[in-house]
Amino acid sequence: RLPVTFYKSVEQLPPFEDYRMEGKTYRYFKGEPLYPFGYGLSYTTFKYDNLKLDSRRYTTDQNVELSVEVQNTGARAGDEVVQLYLTDVASSVTRPVKELKGFERVTLAPGERRRVEFALGPAELGFYDRSMRYTVEPGAFRVMVGASSASGLEANFEVTGR
Repeated sequence: RLPVTFYKSVEQLPPFEDYRMEGKTYRYFKGEPLYPFGYGLSYTTFKYDNLKLDSRRYTTDQNVELSVEVQNTGARAGDEVVQLYLTDVASSVTRPVKELKGFERVTLAPGERRRVEFALGPAELGFYDRSMRYTVEPGAFRVMVGASSASGLEANFEVTGR
């Protein structure tokens, strides 16, 4: 899997007139890349289906439990790296558009289907605020599970106060 984003052209490269990271990495990039972060090739194909969250509302100290079904739809056995990305929809500080918060490699025979599970706790939902305190802010979040940072199944949930 690619550990970087490849842009389509030099016009997509961000200007480096300052040192803010907005727009300079896959986490802040909003365009369509040539090859997105996490992109990879396989000798088979995979289908993602049935993304489930155990709830749609959580408190700041609860774990978000989610799962997705992955199926090998090709004629050969293959490995897939299931990737979980998180977006904090509205935050008091600038946050990345997408953050990789989990991944799992699964090996599937042709036609085989498996449920992959993830858990997001305060460590994954939180960030350092302006006072450099690690915090989980109440608000709306979006998760995306797929084969790369460019596409996948999405679900929304809300974090409330304790």
